[in-house]
Amino acid sequence: MITSVKVRNLVLGQGRPKICVPIVAKKIDEIRQAAEEIRTLPADLAEWRADWFEGLGEPDAVNQGLQVLREALGQELALLFSIRTKKEGGQADISMSDYVGLNQKAIQSGLIDLVDIELSSGKEEAALLVEDAHRFGIKVIMSSHNFYRTPEIEEMLASLKKMQEWNADIPKLAVMPKSRRDVLKLLTATLEMREQYGDRPIITMAMAPEGVITRLAGEAFGSCMTFGSAGQASAPGQMEISELHYILEAIHKNME
Repeated sequence: MITSVKVRNLVLGQGRPKICVPIVAKKIDEIRQAAEEIRTLPADLAEWRADWFEGLGEPDAVNQGLQVLREALGQELALLFSIRTKKEGGQADISMSDYVGLNQKAIQSGLIDLVDIELSSGKEEAALLVEDAHRFGIKVIMSSHNFYRTPEIEEMLASLKKMQEWNADIPKLAVMPKSRRDVLKLLTATLEMREQYGDRPIITMAMAPEGVITRLAGEAFGSCMTFGSAGQASAPGQMEISELHYILEAIHKNME
């Protein structure tokens, strides 16, 4: 049985996939503007991709960014904090100690609701961050991104199961398809995880144009969240949020 995850007014793991809009701005004023725009859109939560922020190496600047976001987003929208490293397809080229330290600062700020922890950070580092997050009431999305290929189904399942074993609240897997059969592999792994191994919500997606269907089919196959863009996308294949919301609502209505 899948246990849902509640964050502010959101229940992840029930109903249609929730829509997360990434913020990839570089400056504080751009971050504020993006957050204010998200409040006007059919978004369920926002993700601050802090690896894009020009002040990432300065803890005080990161805290300022979090304060600006919390104020601009209001109390309704949940906030996910993510530092995507270079090896996972992001912008951050930082040491593991800095990665852990910056995530700890965000967790302890009281300004975020969820934190993204990369599976590749390692078992000890992930365990430390998961423990800190849960102590401060923050939910953990543990993630793995493969921008080069789609692994075989068993390999994808092994990653999702490992994230579950490492006590992530929501395991997340993103892969790069080279064909439509790769997309089918990702959807098969998602369904098998939900039906056979999972006890909590998961997030999965195949990137690029070939994988767009996976960003829409979460309710049918078992992915609880999808990412939509409001301007600049943070990953290949993200749809514009208004289109995404319309399609997800239509699917949900006709699945009931």
